Amino acid sequence: MDQQYNINSFSSGVNGFGSQFAKIVFSANLPANTNKTITVPGADAADDPRVRVPRFLAVFSYHAARNVYVKLNATATTPAGADFAAGSELLPPAKVVKAGDVINVITATADTNVSVALYEIYGA
Repeated sequence: MDQQYNINSFSSGVNGFGSQFAKIVFSANLPANTNKTITVPGADAADDPRVRVPRFLAVFSYHAARNVYVKLNATATTPAGADFAAGSELLPPAKVVKAGDVINVITATADTNVSVALYEIYGA
C-alpha cells in the first residue's frame, strides 16, 4: 500500500516538507538521451479499497546540476534549440498524476540518478 498525502486547504497549497516516507518509490540511473517511463499504479495500490482511480502526488528527486525533463503520457524530449517550443518540463518538483498515467523522463547527461515518490492524495 502507499502512503496517503493530505493536502492542507488552509495553507492554500501543498507543503511537502516533513512528509512521511512514501511506500511507492521508483528509482533509476538514466542513460543519456533515452526516454524512460514509470506507469502509475492502479486501484490495487490505493489504501482505500473504494477508490477506483487513485490520484498521487509524484515528488521528483534529482541532482540539480543535471537537466532532467519530464512529460506526462507522452515521450519526454530535451530542447532542440534556442527557440521556445512545446515540450517537456525541466526539473519539476512535484506533479499530480492518476492511476494508469505514464511519467516519461529523459536527460542528455549519462549516469543521472532520478527517483519519484508517489503519495496518494487522500479522498481523491
